[in-house]
Amino acid sequence: MIVSLSIENFALIEKLSVRFSDGFSVITGETGAGKSILLGALGLVLGKRADLSSLKNKEEKCIIEAHFKISNYNLQDFFTTNDLDYEEETIIRREILPSGKSRAFINDTPVNLNELQELSNYLIDIHSQHQTQELSDDLVQFQIIDSVASNADVLKEYALKLKEYKKLNSDIKSKKELLLSLAKEQEYNSFLLEELLSAKLKSGEQELLESQFEKLNNVELINENLARISSLSNQEQYGVIQNLKDIKVAIQKIASYSQDFSGLSDRISSLLIEFDDIDKEITELAETISSDPEALQILNEKLQLIYSLQKKHQVNTVEELLEIQNELDVKVISSVTLESEINALELQIKNTEIVLNDLATLLHKNRIATLPILTSKLEAILATLGMVNARFDIQISQKETYFNNGRDEIQFLFSANKGSDFGLLKKVASGGEMSRIMLAVKSILSEYSKLPTIIFDEIDTGVSGEIAHKMGDILKHMSENMQVFAITHLPQIAGKGKEHIKVYKAIKDNQTLSELKLLTKDERVMEIAQMLSGSNVTETALNHAKELLN
Repeated sequence: MIVSLSIENFALIEKLSVRFSDGFSVITGETGAGKSILLGALGLVLGKRADLSSLKNKEEKCIIEAHFKISNYNLQDFFTTNDLDYEEETIIRREILPSGKSRAFINDTPVNLNELQELSNYLIDIHSQHQTQELSDDLVQFQIIDSVASNADVLKEYALKLKEYKKLNSDIKSKKELLLSLAKEQEYNSFLLEELLSAKLKSGEQELLESQFEKLNNVELINENLARISSLSNQEQYGVIQNLKDIKVAIQKIASYSQDFSGLSDRISSLLIEFDDIDKEITELAETISSDPEALQILNEKLQLIYSLQKKHQVNTVEELLEIQNELDVKVISSVTLESEINALELQIKNTEIVLNDLATLLHKNRIATLPILTSKLEAILATLGMVNARFDIQISQKETYFNNGRDEIQFLFSANKGSDFGLLKKVASGGEMSRIMLAVKSILSEYSKLPTIIFDEIDTGVSGEIAHKMGDILKHMSENMQVFAITHLPQIAGKGKEHIKVYKAIKDNQTLSELKLLTKDERVMEIAQMLSGSNVTETALNHAKELLN
């Protein structure tokens, strides 16, 4: 319920604050006094878009703040999901800056309008005449029936199962499309894979093969140079080894004269040992390298195969070819795997359909069982509102299609007059009749579900006399289960309120302002008397007002 509302610098309102009771509150005032301004301010708190025209003083910001008690609405999940602090008395604040920008806060945490609008759906239902057209919407009609039928838990389970069903169908559709695509490429992919597999590629082998090929392809030049190196190293008089030996003997003769010479002697000895080892390795290599045309041919063929595959697949390394081989292997295998997965999904879908059908049938049965109760209650309430011949024929039929709320289709048929044929509610009911039907619906729903605070904006248009009394009784009865506001011009309804708030215009510093006032009992008598007789209040009007209040 809304606990309080404060408005600053909005339209004709300079600054005001008002607290509300938890029962039935009536709001009255002359046409143009500012009742629509009050609703406009409340609309901003609930997430409607704002503009600079809302500011009374264009140089200052507009602030609208509302306090709500939300402990009965089970909104903890909403606050957790949106990372907001949950408070049993939640504060919503909306600010419109002179720049035209607006800001919104829930318990002092900044939020966007979407979050604010989502929360407002749980808090306040502002009902005006044009909203009666919602009754013509199939979804709204089902919501009415499901509330009376206590279908909330079944609908929640159905919604979860339907989400799973849609996901399964989406998955199987994707897999079938992929399978079809793979089937078209399967033969070609298999050929490419077989070609790569037969090449028996190994990571790093290209560099090794190229090295071996270069060695065999240049065997004569290699042997010629190895022989020359060996000759230069081992000539008796001028070979490198002999010269190093002579140098070693010479340096040893003077090594004792200086530590410098001694160090050089050691280095030359090491050099001689290293070169001797090099000479032996060259000799061994020379013995292993020989001309082998057959091996050279095999190497050349393998390299040409690798080069051909690289060109075909537009890559530069064997490693990249191996990656392509793995991808092709997955594609070829995945066709078989996909078929198996599709079969499994089809079984899951079949099982899910069984559960969905059971839930949809349960919803259907509950709805059918509820129809006599709902139509009886609607007709009884409408009879008290002067529509004694109003009749409903609500027809629900089950279809094959899975809708968001079951498999049912609905026809909400209505007849207002005795002897008249039934017709679709949206086609045969007048505006005044729709208003009364909506009031009857809200009254019934208040008994079955935790409706948010409801504000009836001049729902009494075109009503008077005893019907107005009955309408007031209905609103008062609704307030036993929820917070109810009625903006009204009828004294019969105004007299039913637990609280009476008057909206009026005042002149202050040569400016016209809209003000709110919570009326005392005596002030209520005078206000209702004025609603009965106009500005010239008669004794009869005062007595009638007192009777209405009693």
